[in-house]
Amino acid sequence: MITQYIIYLDACCLNRPFDDQTQSRIYLEAQAVMTILSQCQSGTWKLINSSALIAELNQTPDIERLQNIKKLLFIAKIKVINNAFIESRSAELQKLGFSSYDATHIASAERSQADIFLTTDDRLIKKYQKYSQLINVKTNNPVQWLAEVIQAEESNDENPK
Repeated sequence: MITQYIIYLDACCLNRPFDDQTQSRIYLEAQAVMTILSQCQSGTWKLINSSALIAELNQTPDIERLQNIKKLLFIAKIKVINNAFIESRSAELQKLGFSSYDATHIASAERSQADIFLTTDDRLIKKYQKYSQLINVKTNNPVQWLAEVIQAEESNDENPK
């Protein structure tokens, strides 16, 4: 039984498949992101796009990279548009020390009721862990999260209900 996840990938995750794959960590994160996107493309999971993502991605100086990343977002089934709730929530998160983009991504993920907000940014994950009681969306690195999901599904396969 495969669980239907609603997933928010931040800009770092979406960039990962286009980063230098010679570093082990980057390679693993890129593979995890591509696996997650593949699950979203097949309709098993749902990917979220947001105005915040588009705004941040539009800062990408490499036009070819930007076009490739935007192609990945075509499979998103949910689009979150900035609104008063997101602006206000983002301001609250910025008071905790999250950057403007990170705060808006988290607020967008919360608003769209994402099951998981994924990032490759260690500082963001560390800040999330510090304030996890105040954040309404689970946050993790794509490699760690995917490993947990696979492990949970294998456990479920071994113990059919």
